[in-house]
Amino acid sequence: MRNIKVRVHKSSDKLKKEDQLAWKIAEIASDTASLNENAIDMVINRIIDNASVAIASLERKPVVSAREMALAHPRKNGATVFGINSDQTFDCEWAAWANGTAVRELDFHDTFLAADYSHPGDNIPPILAVAQQKNLSGIDLIRGIITGYEVQVNLVKGICLHEHKIDHIAHLGPSVAAGIGSLLNLDTETIYQSIQQALHTTVSTRQSRKGEISSWKAFAPAHAGKLAIEAVDRAMRGEGAPSPIYEGEDSVIAYVLSGPKVKYTVPLPKINEEKKAILETYTKEYSAEYQSQALIDLARNLNKKIKNISDIKKIKIYTSHHTHYVIGSGAKDPQKMDPNASRETLDHSLMYIFAVALEDGEWHHIDSYTTKRANKKSTIDLWKKIVTYEDSKWTKKYHESNPKKKCFGGEVIIHMKDGSKIKSKLSVADAHPNGNRPFKRQDYIHKFKNLTSNLIDQKETERFLDNAQSLRELGKSDLHKLNIIVKSDLRNLFSPKKTIF
Repeated sequence: MRNIKVRVHKSSDKLKKEDQLAWKIAEIASDTASLNENAIDMVINRIIDNASVAIASLERKPVVSAREMALAHPRKNGATVFGINSDQTFDCEWAAWANGTAVRELDFHDTFLAADYSHPGDNIPPILAVAQQKNLSGIDLIRGIITGYEVQVNLVKGICLHEHKIDHIAHLGPSVAAGIGSLLNLDTETIYQSIQQALHTTVSTRQSRKGEISSWKAFAPAHAGKLAIEAVDRAMRGEGAPSPIYEGEDSVIAYVLSGPKVKYTVPLPKINEEKKAILETYTKEYSAEYQSQALIDLARNLNKKIKNISDIKKIKIYTSHHTHYVIGSGAKDPQKMDPNASRETLDHSLMYIFAVALEDGEWHHIDSYTTKRANKKSTIDLWKKIVTYEDSKWTKKYHESNPKKKCFGGEVIIHMKDGSKIKSKLSVADAHPNGNRPFKRQDYIHKFKNLTSNLIDQKETERFLDNAQSLRELGKSDLHKLNIIVKSDLRNLFSPKKTIF
């Protein structure tokens, strides 16, 4: 690995493109590095994971809307849309839009946390859609996805967006552009321009994740993927981009992020070095913001130790800066305490999540978020007793550079009405690579079957899983086999019902 130093330069400096971050990213996207076997296996896991959460969300309103928009853009020999028969194909950017929204809707796919936040699995829908439309092979797809993960993970390590209230899709646009560049075997110059265009068009604020959180939370990464496809399209036609997009005098760093006096360090593999960043990422066992995963495990365990939840006086949760201020009481966001808040808001309320998991001893991707469940009196009473605090020890662990020491958990102290205390802590979620029971291939398959059993039949389940696990053997024109068809009695749900334009 090498550390790339990034800072703002005056226009008069005439910074060479070879010294720019976007060019260095493009260099690794255009290289011919060998593929790491463990990384290949993890790509397969994440394709299965993405499919499971996408299918589980197909009847939800944002996903329906995105799909209806995609259905208005049919294309012969295009890309597939989840739920729709594979003989119907669509423009790849619109397939990426529909499938990307489906993947993100439940907030239930993979994550990587460092200086910033990310869901690297958001790279898969747009890269897959382009691969399908271009009739590429499984190995081509693997190479593209590995690059997408590599770029996003390392940008997340080096550049913090959220401190300036910029949404993390600003790292997704460049990573998708880079991944498509690898997929299509494009030259460094074309990928360089694509990355810059993609970043320029995907900078947006984090209001999408605060206050009255709307369905845009699901649409945002799909939009970034769609814009990245369009950026690559333009660059392949010889069009240029704002440059230097990171280091320029009026650039993203200069006027959106930390400004001319700040230096960032972004780690990147050396040219022709294996890309393995996907192995540092982790998926979710529960449908909730990642920083709540370990605390759900804690709550489930504590449920077994507390005979009567009503005997609890108060609950203090000590955790990292990020967790406290983004999903905890440090956000000072009244919606996070509102039983009538949107699902998108509730899955970003640690107080709500911990209350339900503690009371129920489990977590369900649908049942735990219903309005009826949120309005349960005992839950509201418990919810109001929970307060989070930043603990510098947990913040330090959160930012630990060594992935084996990095933690996203916390310590819980439950004060009972009789004066006794119950203490418990957990560093990482059980499903984390360093957790008590790390997710393996069989866990991804179990998650897939659990989330999709009511939507697809057994034969289709086995067909998809066989093809996904044989990804490296899939030839050109075989990638449509990664689509999934719903049960026949549900197919009327996937026909266009509303055309606005």
